[in-house]
Amino acid sequence: MDNNGFLRLKWARDHMPVSAKIRERFLREKPFKGIKISMALHVEAKTGIFALLLSEGGADVRLASCNPLSSDDSVVESLKNDYNYKVYAKKGETQEEYYSNIEKTVEVPPDIIIDDGGDLTNLVSERHELVKNIIGGNEETTTGVVRLKAMEKAGALKFPMFDVNDAQMKHFFDNRYGSGQSALDGFMNATNILLAGKHVIVAGYGYVGKGVAMRLKGMGSNVTVTEVDPVKAIEAVMDGFNVDTMNNAIRYSDIIFTATGMKNVVSYDDMLVAKKSIILGNVGHFNNEIDFDGLSKRSINKTQVRNMVTEYKLENGNTINLISDGRLLNLAAGQGHPVEIMDLSFALQALTAEYIVKNKGKLEKKVYPVPEEIDIDVAKIELEALNIKIDNYTEDQLKYLNSYTEGT
Repeated sequence: MDNNGFLRLKWARDHMPVSAKIRERFLREKPFKGIKISMALHVEAKTGIFALLLSEGGADVRLASCNPLSSDDSVVESLKNDYNYKVYAKKGETQEEYYSNIEKTVEVPPDIIIDDGGDLTNLVSERHELVKNIIGGNEETTTGVVRLKAMEKAGALKFPMFDVNDAQMKHFFDNRYGSGQSALDGFMNATNILLAGKHVIVAGYGYVGKGVAMRLKGMGSNVTVTEVDPVKAIEAVMDGFNVDTMNNAIRYSDIIFTATGMKNVVSYDDMLVAKKSIILGNVGHFNNEIDFDGLSKRSINKTQVRNMVTEYKLENGNTINLISDGRLLNLAAGQGHPVEIMDLSFALQALTAEYIVKNKGKLEKKVYPVPEEIDIDVAKIELEALNIKIDNYTEDQLKYLNSYTEGT
């Protein structure tokens, strides 16, 4: 037994009350009996409990990582040894190992895929022998949803996929509160640097950027937001943040968190004019938000200065500190989102996968939102777990809602 991984899994399970409630029903009803599920997710403790939940519902599950640096090796070993689970992942995979491990999840053709970032979906879509078996799938994150919608628009989406990322119980909490806390956890674990008083850029003011900016503000940082969306830029101003262009803000900032889902948000040209020894970290899915290719090819020297931090010396003498090669620092350098947050996200995943099974053959080849009733169900279970009660509409109020004659 890998005791550390086993204890991490137990701790996660003990703090995931929504999943526990769903597990009670899954154990009785076995909604995934005979269903094969392939998954590419961040392989750590909360994901392990999600995978076990699906198995407890009757599924045959295979799991690989969706990021070469995000696996928790102790959890991987515990899933394999303590639970006899089919897991193909390790922290620090090469590109070849990464894609090979995803391949292993589809050696037995799956009925459902659950993806984070789109690499598994892309692999399956390219193979007819796999496509013909798929009844549907879920996508967990913004980057993957962008890829899915591009596929749908191009007529290249070959099976129904659900956009779990934009479910209310996901993006309101996972993207904002989960990313906000886990980004700072990863940053502090990687650097041991004080955030109070520092000038910090948050690139992007979507739900992830909002969460990171809010937590940085609470830590005493002077936060500048960079944006391409004028509405979000105004929102950031009204939330009390400075707004500036990247090329200008990078000149006076100490730290950057990228959170956009877009490539080259911090370009090599930006780095040339950056404040000396600036620290760069990414909270987006892929490691292309910071121009890692340009930095690797054009810098004249690099030095490992901490376990997860590399210092690059640029051609003009400037120095840049990059966390975890620009990969998702929440997991590459931290523990990922808090347990209770991932409980909500994985509950959505589990119930949406069940919805796919129940609606086999009825769904079109397009991107679907998570059904509203699933969002509401997860919210109700969470309120019950928190022992919080809320009001209900009275009959008179319901009548008022449906009336067009009654005035104020």
